[in-house]
Amino acid sequence: MNSSLSRDSQVKIMEGTVNNAEKYLGQFCLLLASYTRKNARLRDKVDLLIKQIMDFANTENPEMRRCLKDFGEEMSKIQDYRQAEVERLDAKVIGPLKEYGRLTKSKRGDIKKFNSVRNREMKELENLQKLKQRNPSDRQGISLAEANVQKASVDVNHTTHQLEEIIFKFQQQKLKDIKAIFSNFVTVEMIFHSKALEMYTNAFQHLNNFDEEKDMAAFRSKICISEFENDARPSQSHSSSSLQPSPGSQLRTPPRVLHAHFQEDESDDEEEEEDEVEELQDLSDDGYQQYAKIRK
Repeated sequence: MNSSLSRDSQVKIMEGTVNNAEKYLGQFCLLLASYTRKNARLRDKVDLLIKQIMDFANTENPEMRRCLKDFGEEMSKIQDYRQAEVERLDAKVIGPLKEYGRLTKSKRGDIKKFNSVRNREMKELENLQKLKQRNPSDRQGISLAEANVQKASVDVNHTTHQLEEIIFKFQQQKLKDIKAIFSNFVTVEMIFHSKALEMYTNAFQHLNNFDEEKDMAAFRSKICISEFENDARPSQSHSSSSLQPSPGSQLRTPPRVLHAHFQEDESDDEEEEEDEVEELQDLSDDGYQQYAKIRK
């Protein structure tokens, strides 16, 4: 009886080992798969950003165009490394974790087989006890029942040893796999981030090397009218143009006027707020409630 209790506790430990592996490794698989998918979506979003940067670069002057295109190429290289990161995580981390769904199912089948053999032994023991109680003088029937019990016990012992070996190998393989899986995860991440840091450094350098003055000089040459063209204009047209504002100037508001306009808006807002405060102070409690309803 004591050996049966010891065997049952032993099997419970083995069953708990399999159940914990199924639960936690399954959760690791789901979370790391979600992590990998988010990296893939991040790669897609940055690809869209790079496309917009390239399109914008084509509208700019040569200096800015060159800077942005060099910057975009470095960002694109990072996404190539991110793609490799996603593929490696899927192969070296997600794949092995998925395998434990099949492995734990197989081990539960082994435990189920043991429980079946164990239940058969318990049933034979019950039959023996009932036979002894009902007909203790039936030596032949009792001997046969004892033989059945003995055979069932042998099967249980044999199955227990098999289960011990199976679960022992499972635990050993699980420990090795967990170490390898998380080592691979860290290695893949370190490789990606080291490469990404190198590319980000290059991207920063391209931005740092951008010559704003050179770009502005090119921009100024496009929009400014040269003095030669001004001198070449007829005096009559020059005098008339001085009296009439250019079409573009009609759309512009001098900075000072804009500033004054904003100040007037701000002062108007402040006056309205002060009027509301004074009005609220003059209201009674009941009047304030009605006022609050109206304001809502």
